[in-house]
Amino acid sequence: MKLKPIIEKTNLHPRNQHRLGYNFDELIAACPELQQFVAANKYNPEASGETIDFSNPNAVKALNKALLIANYGIKNWDIPENYLCPPIPGRVDYIHYIADLLASNNNGIIPEGENVQVLDIGIGANCIYPILGNAAYGWSFVGTEIDEKAIQNSKKIIENNPKLMDAISLQLQTESRFIFKNIITPEDRFSLTICNPPFHNSQDEATKSSIRKVNNLKNTRTLKPVLNFGGQNAELWCEGGELGFITQMIFESAKYPMQCLWFTTLVSKKENLASLYKTLNKVNVVEVKTIDMAQGQKTSRILAWTFQSEMQQRNWKFEE
Repeated sequence: MKLKPIIEKTNLHPRNQHRLGYNFDELIAACPELQQFVAANKYNPEASGETIDFSNPNAVKALNKALLIANYGIKNWDIPENYLCPPIPGRVDYIHYIADLLASNNNGIIPEGENVQVLDIGIGANCIYPILGNAAYGWSFVGTEIDEKAIQNSKKIIENNPKLMDAISLQLQTESRFIFKNIITPEDRFSLTICNPPFHNSQDEATKSSIRKVNNLKNTRTLKPVLNFGGQNAELWCEGGELGFITQMIFESAKYPMQCLWFTTLVSKKENLASLYKTLNKVNVVEVKTIDMAQGQKTSRILAWTFQSEMQQRNWKFEE
């Protein structure tokens, strides 16, 4: 029997359990519906082993279900049609990198357990960051969302998995123009905020980006977009796009300087960084960190900032 070579995905975080790719035998055993989507790589015949068609949203969803059952012990995960279906390896990378960020304030030790409180801005229908952060490090999460249908679906996922009931709470943001207002209360102390912001300025821009992504995956040309990872309006675009959203987040964060150790967000577009650094200077942050990370076909990065001095960072209590 010829052994399949294992190709390590070195662009993923060293602790990311998906660095060695997918064991489809194990995943199909955990979630038999995945079987119908697994085949030889027809878009790259020289690649060894099996894969799925990542341009097919149903295939991506079945893969996620299987990964969540097999690797994270999450059952009955599902999302409504046309909602964002996140690629799990890239999402868990964000979690591991921000864990390293917290370790830098904790003598090099990653703080674990329910007393590490994380605020997820835009939890979506998929609840993915809280699921992964709780599985990896036992952290507690508050997830916010402006879309009531999305938050109801996240609620259903939590109810289907009793271990998540005490770990994740949900909050509907009733004023969509705000990010932290109405959410952070005077009593709150978050070690982190996280966010995967809307990338685009408009529906049209989001559609064109989806066409490019599918063409890159298939190495073909199409004018009909199929959102392989899905996405509702609020998940993919907002007025001002990524730059506008994160700029608003920075200005609002200045109102809660001592209630959060690190504010963080993904930044998809590198060209937005210069403007964001200027905004951070305007609000007098104490420290800014930019952490590069690979996400599938593109490189993304985490932008992190804090208003706390070096001494305040050292004195932050991860355990009550």
